Amino acid sequence: MNVLIVGGGVGGLTLALMLHGRGIGCTVLEAAPEVRELGVGINTLPHCVAEWAELGLLDELDRIAIRTRELRYLNHLGQTLWAEPRGLHAGQAVPQFSVHRGRLHGILWRAAARRLPAGALRTGHRLAGFTQDAGGVTACFSTPEGEREVRGDVLVGADGIHSALRALLHPEGGGIRWQGILMWRGAVDWPAFETGDVMFIAGDLVAKLVYYPIGPGSTPEHRLTNWAVYAKVASGENPPPRREDWSRPGNLDDVLPLARRLKLPFLDAEALVRASPQRLEYPMCDRDPLPWWSAGRVTLLGDAAHPMYPVGSNGASQAVLDARCLADALAAQAPAEALRAYEAERLPKTAAICASNRTGGPERVLDVFGQRAPHGFGRIEEVMPPEEIAAIVRGYATLAGFAVPMRR
Repeated sequence: MNVLIVGGGVGGLTLALMLHGRGIGCTVLEAAPEVRELGVGINTLPHCVAEWAELGLLDELDRIAIRTRELRYLNHLGQTLWAEPRGLHAGQAVPQFSVHRGRLHGILWRAAARRLPAGALRTGHRLAGFTQDAGGVTACFSTPEGEREVRGDVLVGADGIHSALRALLHPEGGGIRWQGILMWRGAVDWPAFETGDVMFIAGDLVAKLVYYPIGPGSTPEHRLTNWAVYAKVASGENPPPRREDWSRPGNLDDVLPLARRLKLPFLDAEALVRASPQRLEYPMCDRDPLPWWSAGRVTLLGDAAHPMYPVGSNGASQAVLDARCLADALAAQAPAEALRAYEAERLPKTAAICASNRTGGPERVLDVFGQRAPHGFGRIEEVMPPEEIAAIVRGYATLAGFAVPMRR
């Protein structure tokens, strides 16, 4: 069997490594002319990290990432609403990693280059169309040298929220959905907060700050630190910013008033934003869940299948879980049956997470406190009972599949 994987991102490369480990051939066809370590930070949850550990990548990840010890939710005054251990500290078998997306991508790409046969990783291949018959799939790609056809047994679209394969399978698709929220992101060498392995999300109904270290810093007392500030700036009735505006340099005057709103006694959020060498602006977007992903020998994976709002630290992790499910199915069944089993397992789960993320996911705790106690509180129990907070935060962990196993 030869599986054609459209897209060489986190999901596509993880799938390639898993297929290789099961003795299944694959070819990764990436549209970009070259692979560069771009982006800022992401969190990878333990159920995702466990899959990379099984691929033998844990030591490499440890060298570039931070093992997240604790997650906290705070109001805009820095009062703690909820705190919980994460990863190994919560009793999981593997860590939760906070990591620079580009460095993570580099580890996966280099691992695939070492393990896969020569020619299995191809750049400059943009999907233009496909046909399939009883014996396989023929995919047509635009390359710098012209049109090229590649034949395989299965075609998997792992090419992101703007997936070319998704558009071919669902030409009537509803397009990008935007609720009017913009996000500004950056990464900067910054003095370590506490023990240098704590993540927090702070804010209210107006603006929120996500803060977490993603790698070693310039000194032992510093960390490469990721931050994101997001706020609702439009009604969401109009289309999102043009695609070519995504990841554009953000305007400092747009994000500073939001940063100033955060009165955190342990962090000058405005100074953090100002110190960052680059501030990127993103619209927080997703797409409506699809009724189906697979047609014959063709299917979707990761953001191509289920793009979701970036809350709950879950997008990349769900793509990795997709990859595991699909690799196992292809190792056990004929292509069409395998794709049906994969879709039946993963589509409903990811659709539920997408729906939860649209309402804030676990970060909805900040909105509830913003409504009930906009000026802070004396006793947290008078605002929101602990069991109500737990229902939101732990309920999301159960929904997304990374809840800490119950001890007996």
